[in-house]
Amino acid sequence: MMQRVASHVRALNPITLAPLAAVAAIALTVPATANDVTERFRPAATEVDLAVAHDTWDALLKKHVVAGEDGLNRVRYQAFKDSDHTTLKAYVQSLERVKPAKLTRPEQFAFWVNLYNAKTIDIILDNYPVKTIRDIAINEGLVGFLKRSVGAGGPWKAKVVTVDGEALSLDNIEHDILRPIFKDPRVHYAVNCASIGCPNLQRTAFTAANQDALLDKGARDFINSSRGFRFVDGGVWASSIYDWFKVDFGDTNRSVLAHAAKYANAERAPKLSGATDIASFGYDWRLNDAVSAKTE
Repeated sequence: MMQRVASHVRALNPITLAPLAAVAAIALTVPATANDVTERFRPAATEVDLAVAHDTWDALLKKHVVAGEDGLNRVRYQAFKDSDHTTLKAYVQSLERVKPAKLTRPEQFAFWVNLYNAKTIDIILDNYPVKTIRDIAINEGLVGFLKRSVGAGGPWKAKVVTVDGEALSLDNIEHDILRPIFKDPRVHYAVNCASIGCPNLQRTAFTAANQDALLDKGARDFINSSRGFRFVDGGVWASSIYDWFKVDFGDTNRSVLAHAAKYANAERAPKLSGATDIASFGYDWRLNDAVSAKTE
């Protein structure tokens, strides 16, 4: 997720460059360490040894995530916080007790996606009300404070869950586990960063049985929305997700367009497949809050 933040910073005006330079200078002083999270969580069961129940998360999603007429799923954060935050925390804690190596690959995918999304909501509820997830910082230190001061904050680097004895951040789950192990570009339609510009948080929990259908649905919902692609003055505008993670979609603008055309409706598919480039990218970081829907 921090790639998304870094790319968003590019659009800031020159006044912000000095603080960003300070962030970069401090970051360069931090020694690099080998990232073994991917290999740590690569092993999987070859046959079903353990199945994780996601019924609690499924019920919470159906209760608190509402589908808007504009195609955006929004969260009733205040109601969620008032009535079910404790239940959500208990669900996250139950996932932390799971040993992923005992799960098959499909079970693992559902496990990691649900953990990412549930913990993201948990973090929002811990800090609600908040206008954007980028206003949230967890054990940020000086670097995090400076990033947040220029609109590039967020909780993604903080270690927020512990799975099988390993402290993990949301970035670890997305970039060190889901993306490199599963190698499916549709993962970007599964994980949700609690923002309007993000692909929908589904109203159904991921499972081994439904994940392929949910991934395709997430792709179609996003690609066929104005949050995914727009056609402006003869050119194509696309979500910054396709810029930040272009490598996952074939690493060129044309490959992004080809990917999108596969999931596009009859009206959009010819425009996407006929385009030769993407003119611009953008992203809306406002919280996907059902309360603020009427004022957007």
